[in-house]
Amino acid sequence: MPPMAEPRTRQFVTPEGVDLRLELAGVGERAAAFLLDLIILMLVLIAFTIAALFVLVGTGPAGGQAMAAIWLLGFFLLRNFYFTAFELGTRGATIGKRVLKMRVVARNGGRLSGHAVVARNAMRELEFFLPLSFFAYESSQGLADFATAGAGLLWSGVFVLFPFFNRDHMRVGDLIAGTWVARQPRRTLRAAVVERQAAPLYSFTDAQLGAYGEFELQKLEEVLRRGDELAMIVVARTIRTRIGWTGAQGDELPFLQAYYAALCTRLERNMLFGQRRRDKHAQG
Repeated sequence: MPPMAEPRTRQFVTPEGVDLRLELAGVGERAAAFLLDLIILMLVLIAFTIAALFVLVGTGPAGGQAMAAIWLLGFFLLRNFYFTAFELGTRGATIGKRVLKMRVVARNGGRLSGHAVVARNAMRELEFFLPLSFFAYESSQGLADFATAGAGLLWSGVFVLFPFFNRDHMRVGDLIAGTWVARQPRRTLRAAVVERQAAPLYSFTDAQLGAYGEFELQKLEEVLRRGDELAMIVVARTIRTRIGWTGAQGDELPFLQAYYAALCTRLERNMLFGQRRRDKHAQG
């Protein structure tokens, strides 16, 4: 019998103690997402180049040299800020990863930090863009001999093949930054029309609402404002566990919105009677 494929599900225990059991993205999925991002980068770069040509038309050789310098600088800034800016966002993913339902997460279960995102994307320069730029430059100068081409291919090959030789399919950048690229956790979706016409799906007892106070209400509001899907999944599961929720296990956003509204109403009503609860540890 052929050996069974290694499962790609990993424990992902958040600081709240919730295990999301994330499924890691495969090498093919990651390559496809990277290819989509490269296509987007090239389209933006082409548009930028055309705009710059219109500005520099008729300037002669000096303009051509300036154009080359601007193009190289623009390409450097674009490729670095594109990946970093999108992965620092609430979704932790570039456009290519979003299309393929993936995101970058911290392997320790915590929030994805800025220095981790910068580190993993800085390594992409060494893994891919630096040897590619060097090879392109040598080719333009007519100096690309067999040894130069071989060295560039060997350099890129070591990094390109690295994800195939570790069980978590990590790039060198992931290894250094302490990150995974995981498939987006599944969320249950419903028809919005049916939900609007139906009776409220979520209702809570006074005991369930009494599990939290004002501090937790503020934190829940921050999560809802950010719209981070992973954070909403974690918070929804944490609340369900704490209050012993046995009702519908639906989409996290409606559940959190319903609980936020109900908790807010309860806290405001109690304050009218002089009963204020600052957090879940206070009596109330």
